[in-house]
Amino acid sequence: MAKKKIDVIFYRQNHLRPDWQVDLFSAKFELFLIELAEDLARFSICLTRADNEEVVIDINSYADVLNSVRICSPLDGFTNLCVGHIIDKSPNRDLMEDIKRAVNRIAFAPETVPPEDHNRKVCHNCGCGC
Repeated sequence: MAKKKIDVIFYRQNHLRPDWQVDLFSAKFELFLIELAEDLARFSICLTRADNEEVVIDINSYADVLNSVRICSPLDGFTNLCVGHIIDKSPNRDLMEDIKRAVNRIAFAPETVPPEDHNRKVCHNCGCGC
């Protein structure tokens, strides 16, 4: 039985530009999530996917793409953090890689993620409230 539950929540995306589009429903993306869930299950962590069509994020940059993907881990006190808040900068602008980094950070080192009310001098301005 899983000891920890982590949800990856995808907000609906409104692409204002033709770039930065990622097919979140492709076979490749679904396989990525399945494999990530299987890896985490070995550590008694249950990973689930959810889609929130009610919230729409305008995608104008890769930072907006990261903002449209949220991580929820109630056991760790994280109810709705965007991937950008968790990983800070993306070295390769690869959404699957960035989601994996964020999920693994929440799974294995949640104490390294600044809390939502953390008072940072510089924000990456993704809209997550940090």
